[in-house]
Amino acid sequence: MRVTTDLWVSALLRRVFAAGGFAAVVRRGASEAGAVFVLSRNRLGEVALFGPAPQTTYDSARPDERHFSELYSGDDDAAVEARLDKEKRFDPDIWVVEIEAGQTPPEELLAITTP
Repeated sequence: MRVTTDLWVSALLRRVFAAGGFAAVVRRGASEAGAVFVLSRNRLGEVALFGPAPQTTYDSARPDERHFSELYSGDDDAAVEARLDKEKRFDPDIWVVEIEAGQTPPEELLAITTP
């Protein structure tokens, strides 16, 4: 059984805060099954956007784990906002969580896969 998105996001926020970083829910989506997009910002102003990974990347040994793939990396906030606006038009129930993880890389907080 997969945990609700609301619970998963709460756990992500706790992991970020426990690692000495900061996190905020920018957009709250469907509590039970909304897709999650994570915007990671470092102290130099660089931004990385992570979104749900394709279904083919999921591990059958760990079916409950949420997997992410990197959708954007750079310093253009307008490009990130444009991508998120596109996702919101496609699915209005998405979650957007912004994190500044400090010394902890996003790979330690999220299950990131490369397609």
